[in-house]
Amino acid sequence: MAKSVSVLLLALLVISMIQTMVLANHGHGGHHLDGKGHGEGSVKSYQCPSQCSRRCGQTQYHKPCMFFCQKCCYKCLCVPPGYYGNKAVCPCYNNWKTKEGGPKCP
Repeated sequence: MAKSVSVLLLALLVISMIQTMVLANHGHGGHHLDGKGHGEGSVKSYQCPSQCSRRCGQTQYHKPCMFFCQKCCYKCLCVPPGYYGNKAVCPCYNNWKTKEGGPKCP
């Protein structure tokens, strides 16, 4: 009885470790390209204006948003999904800061 419980616990541990490795390798546990086409290198430079139009589409500060978004896109080749947030899918976009330490990319 004790031997079968030990084998069961070991099997559960192995399954858990495999699941963790699979999730990490498919971009769900890291900052790589995900299944929806986001992440560093997911945008070609000629796509930056249209991706930034999408990103800046609902802000009242459209002109500065477009300026900085395109600057960040050309450097990082990535624009996060949505109108706001979601920067974790693009570390370069997320980690580029102003001289004052604030976020450079919208």
